[in-house]
Amino acid sequence: MSWLFGVKQNAPPQIPDDFHPPAAGGQPGAGPNQPPGKNEPAGSKMAYSFDSTALERAAKAARDLERKLHGKKEVEQQTKQIEAQLASMKSDHIRTAEEERRKTLNEETKHARSRADYQDQLARKRQEEELAMKAKMQEESLRKQEESVKKQEALRKATIEHELALKHKYELEKIDAETRARAKAARENRDVNLEQMKLHEEENRKTVIEKIKTSGELLGAGLNEFLHDKAKMTAAVGGLTALAIGWYTAKRGTSVVARYAEARLGKPSLVRETSRVTPLETLKHPIKTASMYFRKRHDPLKGVVLAPELESRLRDIAITTSNTRRNNGLFRNVLFYGPPGTGKTLFAKSLAQHSGLDYAILTGGDIAPMGRDGVSAIHKVFDWANSSRKGLVVFIDEADAFLQKRSKEAMSEDTRAALNAFLFRTGEQSRRFMLVVASNQPEQFDWAVNDRLDQLVEFALPGRTERERILLQYFEEHIAKPATSGSRGQRLKLAKFDWIKKCADVADATEGMSGRELSKLVIGWQASAYASEDGLLTEAMIEKNTVDAMKQHQHKMEWLEREQLAARDQKVKFGTTLKRETAV
Repeated sequence: MSWLFGVKQNAPPQIPDDFHPPAAGGQPGAGPNQPPGKNEPAGSKMAYSFDSTALERAAKAARDLERKLHGKKEVEQQTKQIEAQLASMKSDHIRTAEEERRKTLNEETKHARSRADYQDQLARKRQEEELAMKAKMQEESLRKQEESVKKQEALRKATIEHELALKHKYELEKIDAETRARAKAARENRDVNLEQMKLHEEENRKTVIEKIKTSGELLGAGLNEFLHDKAKMTAAVGGLTALAIGWYTAKRGTSVVARYAEARLGKPSLVRETSRVTPLETLKHPIKTASMYFRKRHDPLKGVVLAPELESRLRDIAITTSNTRRNNGLFRNVLFYGPPGTGKTLFAKSLAQHSGLDYAILTGGDIAPMGRDGVSAIHKVFDWANSSRKGLVVFIDEADAFLQKRSKEAMSEDTRAALNAFLFRTGEQSRRFMLVVASNQPEQFDWAVNDRLDQLVEFALPGRTERERILLQYFEEHIAKPATSGSRGQRLKLAKFDWIKKCADVADATEGMSGRELSKLVIGWQASAYASEDGLLTEAMIEKNTVDAMKQHQHKMEWLEREQLAARDQKVKFGTTLKRETAV
């Protein structure tokens, strides 16, 4: 190492491989092929001299050594990094292998499940095919059995028909043989039979002649003796006279008794409904009759919802009728008019029950189809009404059907005769019956009918307050009470909502509807609840039914308006034609 510090020995110095000595002129690095120590003095065995480039070489060697040491550290660091990367790659490889193995297991599981499902489907399909095959075999077996039964039936039928045909053939042959035998016997015995018939007829002729002679002689002798005996003649005339009088008396008496029995024991055919108790009704409906006897009087407006002014007027009529019956006064005839379904018939029944009278309901449309019998039917009704001991409210619904104006064009002779009979029987006030007439078109009444009506009461459509009262009344009757009755067989249930407020809202939306339409609306709510799966009435059901009812009511009003317009046009045309004919 002494050459590093500029000390030269005899041995030639070791020059690094990358060292280049100076070129000619004394500068180092002159050329790479120049041998070392060329400029040194020849023949010197050992010389010590200071080399100026030694420090540079030492520094360069130190730098190379330091670089080599630093490179070794980097190599170690790189080795460690490579080992760490190899370890990471190994763990990643292990993790990837595990992930691949897990995926493989999942795929194998899915494949096994799908294979199991497919096998299950195949088994089910095979089972269904077996069941279908069994069903087909059963159907085929049943079909074969049916065909066998049909063949047996056909064979049995054919056998029976064959037996009947043979029997019929044998009977025909037997009858033919008997007929031929009798004909042959008759031909053989013809002379004998003719002789016997002649003798028999001769004997009958003689016998009849003798009877006629004997009867004539007896009658002649009796008549001769009767004509010469005045006492027998007087007795015979008196007997015949008494017989004729008895027959006439029995006939007239039977007619009178029949009319009395019909008036007392039964109701006329025109009466649709009555509360009057007759012996025949007592025998037919004993429980109903007993309940009528023990019924109590109640408010005549109970269950009837009307406007306050109308209720006040009807209450006055009820009080007047009750006091008239109590004092045996003359009843006043009343006309109820207004749209249908406004409570006319309902109040007529309540009026009769409150005043202690019986009621009888008639329909004007029943009289016209009776034809000529309508007159006698009307007389029977009023005879029956006059025989009432308690008094009777005769309620005629749809009275304009036969009490209309007496015009030749619009009324038949039978209807005109029925109207005349009605006017005859109602010409005076009665202490036995009160006449209540209801009509939707009172302007069609004959003027003589209007003259017999003492009071006119209009039943208008219910207002908003009345509609709410009607809805609440029918809701409580048809829905609330059944839903809360606690009966086991009751299917109707009520959802949780304020039904009082709901009825008020429905009352606001149902303007123009009558009381009957409102009652049908509530019954429609009940029907919707019964039609549901759980029998629960909800607010949505009520709204839906209300909308449908309003649409139907609107259609009815449109039809009525069209009908009124058509009637008005026809009336105008008829008036114009009449004026033209009058002018001509």
